[in-house]
Amino acid sequence: MNTFPATSNAETADHAAERVDRDWVAEAVRRIEADFNRSADTHLLKLDLPQLARAGVDLYLKDESTHPSGSLKHRLARSLFLYGLCNGWIRPGKPVVESSSGSTAISEAYFARLLGTPFIAIAPRTTARPKIEAIEFYGGEVRLVEPSELYDEARRVAEKSDGHYMDQFTYAERATDWRGNNNIAESLFSQMRLERFSTPSWVVVSAGTGGTSSTIGRYIRYSQRGPMMTRLCVVDPENSAFFDFYRTGAKSTLVEKSSRIEGIGRPRVEASFIASVVDRMIRAPDAASIAAIHWLEGVIGRKCGGSTGTNLVGALKLAEEMIAARVTGSIVTLICDPGERYLASYYDEGWIAAEGLDTRPFREWLEGFSARG
Repeated sequence: MNTFPATSNAETADHAAERVDRDWVAEAVRRIEADFNRSADTHLLKLDLPQLARAGVDLYLKDESTHPSGSLKHRLARSLFLYGLCNGWIRPGKPVVESSSGSTAISEAYFARLLGTPFIAIAPRTTARPKIEAIEFYGGEVRLVEPSELYDEARRVAEKSDGHYMDQFTYAERATDWRGNNNIAESLFSQMRLERFSTPSWVVVSAGTGGTSSTIGRYIRYSQRGPMMTRLCVVDPENSAFFDFYRTGAKSTLVEKSSRIEGIGRPRVEASFIASVVDRMIRAPDAASIAAIHWLEGVIGRKCGGSTGTNLVGALKLAEEMIAARVTGSIVTLICDPGERYLASYYDEGWIAAEGLDTRPFREWLEGFSARG
């Protein structure tokens, strides 16, 4: 007599305690998708820079600071929550734990509150106080540790609490659908469609997890098949392993000091950083990044975070190269988060001096782009 092989039934008593409540997951996904549906896409700003305009180079900033939780990381947090829910890792009443220097944790705390889920952020002791307050505003708990303890402590807390370690540094590049679904790349290229150089020559981003650069780089290769392809440039701050890894191919690259530019730069090469989709890397001095956000405030009338300055330095270096080569086209980069989170650091002259950063040469360089003469 033919018999079927033994099967495993997830509804047996042995598995009942571990089974995710599917109704809860369905409602959680609905709430996240409804939040997305309520949020208009982020704006694309064209900078008024006479030097670039005269040479036929247009520079745009995609303003990710207008997301409900205030930063580029809102997209990542949404993707990570959906990924964790649909994999059965996030369960009702169990905490979500993340290792984060701030912005990712703020956005994840936002979504945790949306779902009524406990959230614990394991953050470096150097995290800016306004970021800690933002996490706590959304109901999250913040535990400060030494930077070297970040990953192990997050895993330990998740295991001890029977929760889920979100692990943005591993899952950022795989949680986002890089083919479309209104990810940052699809949104950016759609907004550029009616501009005079509708296919950007360059998209410029910085890397924290590497998830954004991976999404954009993959999308470019997936969607652009003509002779004119956009290239992707990643700008790295000081004290980060990504630039040296890209240059040497040594994945074991380690950096002892932490990045001054919060949210980007890592002491090790993270799993989500996919170097093969990056066309160019530039290392930006931290003094240049700080100078850039002070200069940008005079151009657009508001403050932005340090990673925006790092992006700008890379974008303007590429613009200079295009001008020298008499090449016209467009460059797009990102405003990652608002500068109000950094009033005690990047916008404090005392902090800048204490860090030994001389921004004056870079301010002079930047002023040339906005000069009317």
